[in-house]
Amino acid sequence: MTQHVIPPRIYAVVYVALIVMTFSTVGIARLELPEQAHLWVGLAIAAVKAGLVVLFFMHVWYSTRLTWVVALSGLLWLAILLTYVLTDYLSRGWTGVPGR
Repeated sequence: MTQHVIPPRIYAVVYVALIVMTFSTVGIARLELPEQAHLWVGLAIAAVKAGLVVLFFMHVWYSTRLTWVVALSGLLWLAILLTYVLTDYLSRGWTGVPGR
């Protein structure tokens, strides 16, 4: 099995993109935005940054299909766990139990 050689220029471009997104996250935190906008914009930027790290620095972009399946199954498992946590958290006020 041959390995794909990634040019150093690709690593430099991804690194600069990560730095720019880090500074944009800090800049957005200083802006006057609606109540939940900071959260969602910050999470979107973090997701893109995580995707770049996984694809390029962890070499998933040039890997086999099995590696893609393993990486995506990790995302599926994260989605399942977050769904259960959010289901519990968002339904806590429904019971009407006094004292909460």
